[in-house]
Amino acid sequence: MSNEKILIVDDEKEMCLLVKSFLDNEQFQTYTAYDATSALELLESVEPDLILLDIMLPDISGVDLCLQIRNKVAAPILFMSCKSEEIDKIIALSVGGDDYITKPFNSGELIARIKAHLRRERRARQAEAERNPVYECRGLEVDETARTVQLDGQPVNVTTKEFDILLTLIRSPKRVFSMDQLFELVWKEESLAGDSRTIMVYISNIRKKIEKEDQKFIYNIRGAGYKFHDEVTVRSR
Repeated sequence: MSNEKILIVDDEKEMCLLVKSFLDNEQFQTYTAYDATSALELLESVEPDLILLDIMLPDISGVDLCLQIRNKVAAPILFMSCKSEEIDKIIALSVGGDDYITKPFNSGELIARIKAHLRRERRARQAEAERNPVYECRGLEVDETARTVQLDGQPVNVTTKEFDILLTLIRSPKRVFSMDQLFELVWKEESLAGDSRTIMVYISNIRKKIEKEDQKFIYNIRGAGYKFHDEVTVRSR
């Protein structure tokens, strides 16, 4: 089931419900509004991933509503309209709309356009996360770009090497790193006898700063090394 949320704004209730049925069949989470006031209220609580917006609304025009929406969210906006003139399309796109489809439309074309915009948004978010990743796991946040650590919203003071070890582990939560591998990745030099003890001390210090009795992040895999908790997600800064 898709987690993506779509807000449908159209004063024609039958059209709203028809479009909603198309999207429900595709397993999207759908929300409907029949005027601009209701749409703005829903915008605050729903935070949609995409908005379908009729250009003609009873209280204000879809164009004016689009300008207000653009001050709040960056979600793609796909205009739906009976107007097919080129100037209407130009105006709609110039105020922040991302696409324009003329009524009556084919349900297949509508779904295809929606999915194309959502794919583009997912790629953009992924690219942003790769540029400025923040790794999250059960209240722990490791910001790679800012080189900061937070636990339950509170900053954690770590040394440069502690951060580098933590970052190495949380980047690859399913991988088991030997102590020699961790030393070589962090210190950028070949591991020598006794360096494994250095890693053990650093890991112990990191654990004291981020772990509680009932919350473990770093696991000691007997005879193999260390790995991070599996439940890691990545978002952009």
